[in-house]
Amino acid sequence: MSAAPDDLSKKRGYHHGNLREALIEAALRLIGEKGPAGFTVAEAARKAGVSPAAPYRHFRDRDELLAEIALRGFRNFSARLRTAWDEGRPRPDEAFTRVGRAYLTFVREEPAYYAAMFQSGLSFANYPELREASERSFGVLCDNCAAIIAMLPGPKRPPVLLMALQIWSQTHGIASLFAGHDMSRRPYPVTAEELLETGVRHYLNGLRQASLE
Repeated sequence: MSAAPDDLSKKRGYHHGNLREALIEAALRLIGEKGPAGFTVAEAARKAGVSPAAPYRHFRDRDELLAEIALRGFRNFSARLRTAWDEGRPRPDEAFTRVGRAYLTFVREEPAYYAAMFQSGLSFANYPELREASERSFGVLCDNCAAIIAMLPGPKRPPVLLMALQIWSQTHGIASLFAGHDMSRRPYPVTAEELLETGVRHYLNGLRQASLE
């Protein structure tokens, strides 16, 4: 007679080959199914096939597990953006387009990581390493904006941080819209990339004009 799933979990709980990674993978699946606020450590343990007590050898609580997932997400995200930026080659405006596309591609390919990064409600004050990883990814956008601002023809140039926040808000909003369930109810006549690139182009045209006034 086969052992029940709970019995198997108890038997495997202290002999799991890589419990930490198994819990992270299980939590990612649960985030994909329920969102970052919709699962418990016990559910992650059950999905990983270990006892309910086993996760606490690696994570103090659910928030610490989420923070680890968000940290990995930001590191991956930052690396993708940095690669797309490529130090602004061959031109900062072309690199700008690549960075936007890399942002949207990450959201499309890694929705669970994206949710943990931006929808978990974790306090950066409690996880300074997470704050640093987030700032590194935002720093790529700031570098890109600084290069674009340097190309403006007139003397009236916006602060780098202001421009970065405006571009990030637009990109993040479009990414969230196209990543959400709204897409299943309301199909759009453009892709996320087309919408972002059109919006950014209009924004940059406005900056060029304002810099001459």
